[in-house]
Amino acid sequence: MPVVTTIKLTGENHEDVDTVCTQIKRISEESGVKLRGPIPLPTRKLVVPCRKAPSGEGSETYDHWEMRIHKRLLELVTNTAKDETALRQVLRIPIPDSVTIELSLRNLA
Repeated sequence: MPVVTTIKLTGENHEDVDTVCTQIKRISEESGVKLRGPIPLPTRKLVVPCRKAPSGEGSETYDHWEMRIHKRLLELVTNTAKDETALRQVLRIPIPDSVTIELSLRNLA
């Protein structure tokens, strides 16, 4: 029974997220596992306006601080026990601290 592993990568630095994606891509090509993605999801922009003058005197001028969160989605389709070794290799990838990884498994019926 085929199992689909959905991998969701999020991070502030898009270069770190892309390097993890290329490592997963390389593992899937070497092992012959079917890979869908990386699918770039919309970048989330968090904007925080801060007032420049903390005392409240003077004109109201603001600094706008922005943090961007980049997301990528990958899906690995594994059929046999041989393909599951590719999933174990994916779990052993060194992931930077700035990248968060979420794994979810589902059966295709």
